[in-house]
Amino acid sequence: METAKAERLLAEGVYGVLSTADGSGQPYGIPLNYVFRDGAVYFHCARFGHKLDNLAANPRVSFCVVGKARVLPEQFSTEYESVVAFGEAREVEGEEKERALVWLLEKYSPDYLEEGRAYIAREGAAAKVIRIDVSRLTGKAAS
Repeated sequence: METAKAERLLAEGVYGVLSTADGSGQPYGIPLNYVFRDGAVYFHCARFGHKLDNLAANPRVSFCVVGKARVLPEQFSTEYESVVAFGEAREVEGEEKERALVWLLEKYSPDYLEEGRAYIAREGAAAKVIRIDVSRLTGKAAS
């Protein structure tokens, strides 16, 4: 898949699977909502948890998004498109955190921007925002 199409799929995907590994190498994959902007994937999460423990031990991650998928039973095949981003994850704060939360709001709740901004003002401090700087992107499609 061409890079531009892979970036478009990453930008338009509904959810992705973040894959991390702990200090001993044990893999962990978790689905989550996200936004892709300016060459980076952003997501929000609680202030504590397994994925954050893993990121502290090893910030290298992969992030997979599957777009269209359709099983073709009579052909013993599947029509699909997917993209995998590789990079390093780190927490962002301040203005970048606020921008990322608004981008998530615009993607997932575009009809509730005013209420969402009020929610961010009230509850935003309770969340962490993580940025994955994408260093490599691969995409694949079959039809």
